Amino acid sequence: MAVSPALDSAGVAPRARPAPPAPAPPAPATRRTGRAGRAAAGLVPAGLALALGLWGIRRENSMWRDESTTYQVAHRSVADIWRLLGGADAVHGLYYLLMHGVFALWDGGLVALRLPSVLAMAAAAAGVGLLGQRLAGPRAGLAAGLVFPLAPAVQRYAQEGRSYALVCAAVVAATHLLLSAVARPRRRTWAGYAAVASLACLLHEFAILAVAAHGVALYRARAGARFGWAWGQAASVVAVVLAPLVIVSQQQAALVGWISPPGPPELLGFGTLALAGLGCARGPLPAHGPVPLRDLALALLILPPAALLAVSYLHPLYVDRYVLYAYVGLALLIGARLDALSRTVAAPRALAGGLAVAAVAALLPYSLHLRTPQSRLDDPLAAARAVRELSRPGDGVLFLPGRRREPIMSRPEDFRGLRELALARHAIPSGTLHGIELPAPLIRARMLTAGRIVTVNDPPGQPLDGTPQERVKRKVLAEHFHRCAVRDVTGMRIVLYGRAGAC
Repeated sequence: MAVSPALDSAGVAPRARPAPPAPAPPAPATRRTGRAGRAAAGLVPAGLALALGLWGIRRENSMWRDESTTYQVAHRSVADIWRLLGGADAVHGLYYLLMHGVFALWDGGLVALRLPSVLAMAAAAAGVGLLGQRLAGPRAGLAAGLVFPLAPAVQRYAQEGRSYALVCAAVVAATHLLLSAVARPRRRTWAGYAAVASLACLLHEFAILAVAAHGVALYRARAGARFGWAWGQAASVVAVVLAPLVIVSQQQAALVGWISPPGPPELLGFGTLALAGLGCARGPLPAHGPVPLRDLALALLILPPAALLAVSYLHPLYVDRYVLYAYVGLALLIGARLDALSRTVAAPRALAGGLAVAAVAALLPYSLHLRTPQSRLDDPLAAARAVRELSRPGDGVLFLPGRRREPIMSRPEDFRGLRELALARHAIPSGTLHGIELPAPLIRARMLTAGRIVTVNDPPGQPLDGTPQERVKRKVLAEHFHRCAVRDVTGMRIVLYGRAGAC
């Protein structure tokens, strides 16, 4: 007789097996710990970056020439800024307009000039920590977020009145949106990615290399087949938005004529960072989500500077601050490696403490130096003070070369009562950065009417401009004036000349 499937061989109904218990939800303490770890990955790095940025923010009341340009351009009207961008510095146009808004709300001098960069780098540090948390876990994120603001270059540009810290923050935000779009594809997330990446590129056009690095990371993660079309559409939008700026900035390429082809210092700097990143990427690293940390971090670290270096052998454009956001990739790799290392030692807290002490000991001398006037190429504010001390009302003033007018443009009160002997049209009405000078014969005639002339010069050893205006300035001073006094300041030399008996 067939046995009913509901009965066992003895005719007894088998007992139903109990269903496996549902997994218990995490204990409240565990959930709180997880949330605390995620919050710490963003908040602690932001606090460190903010503290480093505010420390010595005035830099002993100094300002170097690029910051001086930001300061005086941002104080022009919007119409005057727009007129300037048609002929010069279009690549920084959006930043100048943003800083114009800052000074309109609060004209806080050096603090207002640098505070946006401090806040932007704090936001970038928080973003790096959260990127590490997304890609490798809370401890890796916290370590990455703390490494990023400690990097000497990041400390430097966190305290500088230029756009590079804002570019870093925008690139980090775009990277978060890319990961969100890959994890949960939505049209609006890809649109947000395109918008934030466009903002980064409008702040500085070489941020487009970060967008390219994102594409390479997707390809390396084998997510290109699934997301390549969406990323390509977003990148195309960024390219279209950026195209007018590229066209205008190419017409102003003479402004970056000072950049030399890459030499040993540039290659050594890039090679050191690349080798450090590759060393951290060796061996197993935690990987969360469809884009592994290693692929994304290496793409951000290596591709932008390598591409810019390669182009610079044909058309010199490489300056390390133009791709400062590469440090995001390095910080992510170091953070993940430190997390992996901490799992192999018996006392991870002791390891963390020892590394912190070593980092402070290694970086403190450089960090102290960064907050002095001598850490920058020059100091137009110190030059303006020296002019005020050496001159008296009625003296003439000359800038050798004429593009060294940053002191008078940032501190005009220190030049009150002096006669500009070479200037034909001021910078603002002429829509230029430094104004327009007279023809050489008129400069000579004006110089010969002066009894004393104060000159603002490049430091000794710099190449001399060969324009007719610069040659006639040097000739008249040599033939008709005596050197009365010399005052050297950071990156500039101030010289008082006088006729015989007029010193």
